[in-house]
This record gives sequence, C-alpha cells and structure tokens, in this order.
Amino acid sequence: MTAGHPRTRTAERPRRLVPGDRVALVAPSGPIDPERLDAGADLLRGWDLDPVEAPHVRGRHATLPYLAATDGERARDLQEALCDPDIAAVFAARGGYGAQRMADLVDWTAVRAAFRAHGPKPLIGFSDVTALHEAFAVRAGVATLHGPAVAGEVFLKDEPTREHLRRTLFEPASARAVASPTARPLVPGRASGVTLGGCLSLLAADLGTPHARAGAAGGLLLLEDVGEPAYRVDRALTQLLRAGWLSGVAGVVLGSWARCGPYEEIRAVLLDRLGRLGVPVAEEFGFGHGDSALTVPLGVRAELDATAGTLTYDVPALRERS
Repeated sequence: MTAGHPRTRTAERPRRLVPGDRVALVAPSGPIDPERLDAGADLLRGWDLDPVEAPHVRGRHATLPYLAATDGERARDLQEALCDPDIAAVFAARGGYGAQRMADLVDWTAVRAAFRAHGPKPLIGFSDVTALHEAFAVRAGVATLHGPAVAGEVFLKDEPTREHLRRTLFEPASARAVASPTARPLVPGRASGVTLGGCLSLLAADLGTPHARAGAAGGLLLLEDVGEPAYRVDRALTQLLRAGWLSGVAGVVLGSWARCGPYEEIRAVLLDRLGRLGVPVAEEFGFGHGDSALTVPLGVRAELDATAGTLTYDVPALRERS
C-alpha cells in the first residue's frame, strides 16, 4: 500500500425505514418510463411507504434525450431530497447515463450540514448510480445500498429481488449475511474490509476526477457491469491496475456481467486481471444487472468467504431508529 492510497474507511450508517416513511424518487441519470415508475411507486406503497416524486423525475432533456432533465435540474432534485428532513430515503428510479454530469453540481456542503442536523438517509440504486455511491462515500462519509432501481424491470418483476431490498431497508439485522446460490470462488480464501464499488466502467471513468476515491486499499471491492464485451472489461480493469487503484485491496466480489458476451470469455479476463492480486475473489455473486439482484451495502465492514460464497457484514447496513 502506497502513501497515495489511504485505507478504505467505514461510513456513517443511515437509519432503517419504518412503515409510513416518506421516500423520494429521483432520476439522476436517464429518462424514466412513466408506466414503470407508476408500478414501482405502487410497490413501495405496498410496503407502507409514501413515495414522493422529485420535480423532474419524469423529465427529459430537450436536446440530449438520454438524460432525464438538465444537469442542474437533476442535481437540484437530488440535493433537495437529501436535505429535506421529512424524506427518509432516496430511491433512484433507474440508471442509464448522466450521474457523473450532475454529481459536482450538488452542494455537498449543504448535504453534509443536513445530514448532521437530521441524520443521513439511505440512497438506493445501481449501475450509473455508482457515481453517486462514490460521492456519498467520499464527500459525505455515508453508507449506501447498491440495490435495484424502483422503475427497473428486475425490481418490478422479481419477487426475491424486492424482498431482499425490503428486508435490508426495514429489517437490516436479518440481511447482515448475504449469500448467493450461484456464487463460487474465482480465487478461494477469506478477507475482511469495508465494501465499496459498483459498476466497473463507472469506477474506471471516475479516475482522475477532483473528488475521486484515492484507491480501494483495505476494502472489499464489489464489481459488476452490463453490455461491455470482454476487451472493454479488460480495458477498465487494466486502467484501475495501471493507476494503482487496486493496490492493497483486501478482496473482490464479482456480480453479474449481463450482455457482456459469453461468460467464459469474461471469466478469463477477470481471472487474468484480478487473479494476480493475490486476494480472495468470489464470482457470480448475484448482484447487479442480472435477472435477480441482491442488495449489497457499500461503506460497511464485512467478511468475504470466497470459498463458501458469503459476504457477512459486521453490523447491519442501517442502524436502528434512536
């Protein structure tokens, strides 16, 4: 471990949810299918939550149709939800692209002040939301949940996906141990550290930006991606390796690689690039863009048993209400 790569630190845990909580639905990246958003909101109401739509969650950028709204509007929606003391959690409606464009427009000083005054709140999302998971960790020191998007197909159609997220939010002590029936060791062994990570291509794209995490030293790195062929997975991992970002990582947990081509090709790249680290690596762990997706907390210390295919958190991802 070099001086330029401080160890990954635990983050402050938000409070768990209780029935009746108001929660915000935001679109920090791509535009939302309104029917899917309605269906996702109805499912949250079935959990006795009160979903509140951010002003631009149904928006679409006038000239860049892959964005839900302008960068300023998306940043303002997120900031207002995070600073509103009546909002207990923030759900990303979908991923896509655009979170990196708006992350630096959020007033993180105001967010930190609101968290100090009222307590931090969970952020739930994955894929492009990786940029916000990293911002929460680095700029607010708060743990987050790498979990399904409420307007996403997996959340809408897969009951195990919904149930695991629900338990993590409402009964976090029951979700301390995360296990996948498909998990197996790419490199066997045990390791412990603070979880971090998300979408591989987003982590690689974050390198060199002003507020990027210095490195994954001491952490358990969670990686997954979608629609990236083997050579581009190789390129992103090689970029992280060349930058020294993976120096001192304690272990790696690999999720889904949906639409990335034959898994045998992806597996060969993962083994070639990550096997040389000399740390435990678990593969096919069941989080990310797959047909069914586990919710995995980020910013909380855990133990990985790559051989058994388990990730056991030292404490629940969310703390009890005071």
